[in-house]
Amino acid sequence: MPSNKLQVPRISDAVAASLERRILEGSLKPGDRLPPERELSIELGVSRPSLREAIQKLASKGMVQSRQGGGTYVTDRLESTFFDPWQDMMGAHPNLREDLLEFRRMLEGQAAEWAAERATAADLTRLEQTFVALANAFVSDDLDLRSKADIAFHQAIGEASHNVLLGHLSAALLRLMHDNIRLNLGELKSIPAAGTLLKSQHTAIHDAIRERKPQAARAAAETHIDFVRETLAQSLRSAARRETAERRLNTDFSPSNNS
Repeated sequence: MPSNKLQVPRISDAVAASLERRILEGSLKPGDRLPPERELSIELGVSRPSLREAIQKLASKGMVQSRQGGGTYVTDRLESTFFDPWQDMMGAHPNLREDLLEFRRMLEGQAAEWAAERATAADLTRLEQTFVALANAFVSDDLDLRSKADIAFHQAIGEASHNVLLGHLSAALLRLMHDNIRLNLGELKSIPAAGTLLKSQHTAIHDAIRERKPQAARAAAETHIDFVRETLAQSLRSAARRETAERRLNTDFSPSNNS
């Protein structure tokens, strides 16, 4: 005989769901440390035993982990299942870069369009912060700083789209493309107008989102990725030419040819 009793959710389940939602939406990112237990229990209005039980539930799913020396941190599980196998294949199959950029064009075009439609005031504030940081980073010669600022700007757009899957796919893809983004920025330094072009492209995306122009935002994002794709293709061709020239030079002046 079926029971008519109401199933009252456990407090720990509700707390775990709340923390999981923060991870899904990007409020808590991979590598972030959860607030101290006392602070978090006060913030959530629950007892510390209930909080510990909730965190244990997330740990069992691989969403958080405790580290030696103290503290509980968000893992990258939502992104690593996508990232890990592709990272290895990227090194073995350079042609995959073109496919990834093609996919990034589709993803970021849609993200920019939705961001223009859905971004909240807080999203626009964060977009502005990452845009300013990106502009400042591009004044520097530090390629790693510039790469991280570029990724942060595009990730802010992905999260402003308010589509959880798109936000996490964007994060995983940008992480996967980090080395290529750095390579692009290094090659672009040798092109006099490249810095100005990149700045104008980022400005166009930023402005279209802030002005709530979805189609313009999509077009600006796609134009930017088209530029990145062409630049990467040029850099790979340049690298291949340099390697060929060096091999010829080494062959021409090898001991066997000078005897």
